[in-house]
Amino acid sequence: MNDDLKAVELKAAARKAAFAARKQAFAAGQGQASEILADFLAPHRGKALAGYMAMRTEIDPFAAMAAHQGPVCVPVIIANGQPLKFREWSVGCKMEMGAFGAEIPAEGAWIEPEVLIVPLVGFDARGFRLGYGGGFYDRTLQGLRAKRPTLAVGFAFSAQAMPEVPIDKFDQRLDAMVTESGVTLFG
Repeated sequence: MNDDLKAVELKAAARKAAFAARKQAFAAGQGQASEILADFLAPHRGKALAGYMAMRTEIDPFAAMAAHQGPVCVPVIIANGQPLKFREWSVGCKMEMGAFGAEIPAEGAWIEPEVLIVPLVGFDARGFRLGYGGGFYDRTLQGLRAKRPTLAVGFAFSAQAMPEVPIDKFDQRLDAMVTESGVTLFG
């Protein structure tokens, strides 16, 4: 079996376990996670912040997004294999269904974020995340970081921690991880 196929299979197995852990954590509630996230983001006021509209059992960053003092945007999938674009969002703006069932603003300016709240399926102590498998955030972070410093903040339930996320050469490391248990910074 070649290394690429092995990596795909490892990630698929890890994703299945992480989804199960996330589902259990979601049922228990997210506690003060959004408040912890808002406090962590407060020093970044004025910077463009990318959040996301939680779906299914994802932890919800809505309160932190609403509290941000500066422009806020959410990801829009343009096409498979492409980086994400980000559309301006505000509380109460008109939303519509985007690709993969995620809500996106029906209209608004395109914004290039400096700080991203990154959804995930699983994460490890090294700062790597396991996403849904499309590579959207990895491509996006690579492109943004090539232009300027960009802060990637993972947001998840602490139960989504894994011993080690299987990674490949395309995976982008997070700068910080926020859960209902607190904040972890990665060097």
